[in-house]
Amino acid sequence: MIAWASDLVVSAGLVGVFLLMVAENLFPPIPSEVIMPLAGFAAARGQLTLGEVIGAGIAGSLVGNAFWYEVARAFGAERIRRLADRYGRYVGLTRETLLRAEDALRRNGALAVCLARMMPGLRTGISVPAGLVALPRGVFYGFSALGTAIWTGGLATAGYLLEDQFHLIEDWAGTAGLGLMLLAFGIIALRIRRARRARQVG
Repeated sequence: MIAWASDLVVSAGLVGVFLLMVAENLFPPIPSEVIMPLAGFAAARGQLTLGEVIGAGIAGSLVGNAFWYEVARAFGAERIRRLADRYGRYVGLTRETLLRAEDALRRNGALAVCLARMMPGLRTGISVPAGLVALPRGVFYGFSALGTAIWTGGLATAGYLLEDQFHLIEDWAGTAGLGLMLLAFGIIALRIRRARRARQVG
């Protein structure tokens, strides 16, 4: 399963890694915890280089987060919150997620942007309040790049170092990978169902 999945990453190349990481930050259910280790596996097999994989992952993450940050700056707080109330449940960026991110930003300042890059749910969410409070672009992108480099670099390196354990984890990964894929589809379906019910009640 791992070899098959890493072959998919290789077939898409660095552009594929970049686009997957852009999508991960636009549509949170696509996890970097899967994308980057697989890219690291591919690098360990000599099909890509580790440095290029990490660079593509960082670039993709920054582009995805830049989208939310710049949209938030341009639209303003009220319009963003209305959009989150209406559509946020479909992509996991609800008003509650925004409130958590805003609280983290208030408590930790710009450092929250860096730390949030390593926290599920907040990786995307923190970009919106950062844009709403007009956090300086240099600060936002600098701290985002730092946190993203630590996170994506760590995941890719873990995949790279585990390459020689392919024969030990192949069987486990086949079952776990299928379960993870089914779980992801289940979460997406559940969100859509809840969103439809909420709109019917409203």
